[in-house]
Amino acid sequence: KNKATIKNMKRSELLRFLILRTVGNFLVLFAIFGIIATFGPALYYEVSFRVAQARGVTYVVSSKFQVPSSNLIKVQTAELAKTQSSGIDNFAQVLAGPRTQELIPSDTDFSILIPKIGASAKIFPNVDSSDENQFLPILAKGVAHAAGSVFPGMNGNTYLFAHSTDNFWDVGRYNAVFYLLKDLKKGDEVVIFYKNQRYNYIVSGSKIIDPSNVSYLVESQKLDKQQLVLQTCWPPGTTFQRLLVFAEPK
Repeated sequence: KNKATIKNMKRSELLRFLILRTVGNFLVLFAIFGIIATFGPALYYEVSFRVAQARGVTYVVSSKFQVPSSNLIKVQTAELAKTQSSGIDNFAQVLAGPRTQELIPSDTDFSILIPKIGASAKIFPNVDSSDENQFLPILAKGVAHAAGSVFPGMNGNTYLFAHSTDNFWDVGRYNAVFYLLKDLKKGDEVVIFYKNQRYNYIVSGSKIIDPSNVSYLVESQKLDKQQLVLQTCWPPGTTFQRLLVFAEPK
């Protein structure tokens, strides 16, 4: 009887050990998944950018869009989309493409190109930055132009944002290429296409602010000069603060 009791105890302890180990392994895997889901996109762009730098890859705005006419742009966009570089989003082009790659706007009605970081994205206008139900679907497709801010060519802040949600499974899914805004320096070029016109900007500086600071958006129409403001989350993969990059007309 004692032997049977001891045997049953050993089986019970073994079962408890297996259950605890299984739960522990699950929690570890879940934690790893959370880290990958949160920081994976940022890591992808970071690696792609560093590989491009190591290879000496440079991005330039296609010469076809230097002095565009509205009709010509639309034709060129359709024709060139299959042959020109899609920038840092295409790792194959980063790894094995030519050293000099031409970026084309995804939509000349409203889009952004940042040669330094190989960024090319469509911009969606008049997006309410305070309404997650409105901006989250937009950020899954491109960059948002904040409602209340001005459009290119007008005095004031043209405010563009790409930021994440508070849930780890969503963080990093939206416009991860904007994480590379941290690598922009004073003098770097930013190009905006708006209503088939090209607007050239030069980075003038950057600032890290608290998420509650919305002064650059609220007061965007009070500025007596043209300024482009690009916003992303900081640090990458979190929603703790905001990184703002400022640019002025070239």
